[in-house]
Amino acid sequence: MTPHLNVTTHSFTDCKAQATALAERVAERLRSGVAERGHAVLAVSGGSTPKDFFDRLARESLDWARVQVTLVDERWVPDTDERSNARLVKARLLQHAAAAASLVPLYTGDATPEAGLAAAASRIEALPRPFDAVVLGMGEDGHTASFFPGGDHLAEALDPHGHARVLPMRAPGAGEPRITLTLPTLLETRALYLLVAGEKKRDLLADARLGLGAAQHYPVRAVLAQPRVPVAVYWCP
Repeated sequence: MTPHLNVTTHSFTDCKAQATALAERVAERLRSGVAERGHAVLAVSGGSTPKDFFDRLARESLDWARVQVTLVDERWVPDTDERSNARLVKARLLQHAAAAASLVPLYTGDATPEAGLAAAASRIEALPRPFDAVVLGMGEDGHTASFFPGGDHLAEALDPHGHARVLPMRAPGAGEPRITLTLPTLLETRALYLLVAGEKKRDLLADARLGLGAAQHYPVRAVLAQPRVPVAVYWCP
């Protein structure tokens, strides 16, 4: 029997509407964090899908100087590299009103993610938790964050009882070596969102939710099937 998953789906007719709705919801979370605790922390994904969301969120009115932004994962490249997630966040999110927010990157400048692991873990450990919001994406291979199929630290990263905050990740589909927040770290959040675009990913996500056949092994299923934090999926064509 397929277990009941605490997942809700918000579907939109276009991706601008999706970006606006998610930006408004995340901004509410950040405002609440600032009002209740004096600060807020947001963890986001890179890639092409969140660009409109970043553009929209950057214009939301809130006390951005009290907001810290970090990444759910990063390619092990400097922010001068066009594939850097930190570069994307700086260019698309930390603009306009959101320019006052501070970025906590995962890349440390060390030669490898293994060499920079302790420093990156210290940065995440120093952030107030639970996060106020975590925004994940999903690849066409079923990965989220840097939980790639065949990843050398995948089992450890998905261990719900693991103690590591971050882990290096090397996988055939990952391109560069990467570093990623682990599943337990991602789940230390008050709100968890999955931003998805395209019919292929919609169908892949449906398969992952059912957990039938090969889909039961999609890494994103570890996020969908965990019982701790509700997952809100935002989908557009």
